[in-house]
Amino acid sequence: MLTTGGHRPRAARVISGRPWRDPVLDRACDAVRERYLRVAVSALWETRTDFELRSLRVEYLAKAAVGLSKGIEALLTQDPHNPDLHLWLGRTLIEEAWRIRPAARSRSQQAGGYQAFTKALHNARAPLKTAAELFGDDPVPWESMQWLALGLETDTADKETLWNRASERWPTLYGAHVARVISLSPQWGGVAEEMFDFARVAMSMSSREDPRAALIPLAYFEYFVQERSGLIKGSSSWFSVEEIRDVEAAARGWHEGHRPHPRTLEAHNLFGAAFHLADARRPARNHLLRTQGRPSSLPWSYLGGNEVDQYVKACKHLNIIGH
Repeated sequence: MLTTGGHRPRAARVISGRPWRDPVLDRACDAVRERYLRVAVSALWETRTDFELRSLRVEYLAKAAVGLSKGIEALLTQDPHNPDLHLWLGRTLIEEAWRIRPAARSRSQQAGGYQAFTKALHNARAPLKTAAELFGDDPVPWESMQWLALGLETDTADKETLWNRASERWPTLYGAHVARVISLSPQWGGVAEEMFDFARVAMSMSSREDPRAALIPLAYFEYFVQERSGLIKGSSSWFSVEEIRDVEAAARGWHEGHRPHPRTLEAHNLFGAAFHLADARRPARNHLLRTQGRPSSLPWSYLGGNEVDQYVKACKHLNIIGH
């Protein structure tokens, strides 16, 4: 398979935490890290008619703004009816909360850390609700609230309501589907069969250029983390023959097309990692070449250690980047 224009892709230098082909988002994230926050506001305003792009940009602008939520609040005092600012603030508060989440809740010494984590999450609810009220057609505040519910471990009905609010507004929203798969996973109190059923139904309703096919490898990674955590030693211990055939079928049903989806690189990362761990070198190489040196947190964070190191290790094994 060749990319648009017939040129075979080559992996660029590794660019951490930026799994997209969006130069506007690159510049906006750079600006946020330099504390020029208004650049991000402009980048979000541009997405009011493209919710897939809006979902991508607010997620990564929030990650870039971790530690800067007070600055976004200051912008809101000047423009209190701007739904982009409320959305960005809410998602940033969620990202800030997840950064302080303790690794092991069961230990008594983690209790104080969990209190701080949940308090920080609760602070995100008001700006996200306001964003939803100010821009009623926007599914992205409801997508963001799914991560809020996941961290607070709210009941099944609440999580389903948030999913429904997002999907009613934009049925194909990739980010909302990812949040739903993870909410349904055994790792977060769900049932594996329901998680896989959800991923398969979503894929069956997708067009050929819709990256929701990648929900299949995502579901497998979520399943493995919970069900096979003690068995994961090397490549051969991840996917059975039947499981990788399931991933192959999903991959055959997806093609990025001439106008790639904003989440295309994330999908290539998921498929590439799955094929790599199943020792399927050719499809692994094809997908990882198309990540353009831009690893996504999912799925590489599932492999343990540093996610960029895991990506680089896979690419070296496949002779995509030099040893």
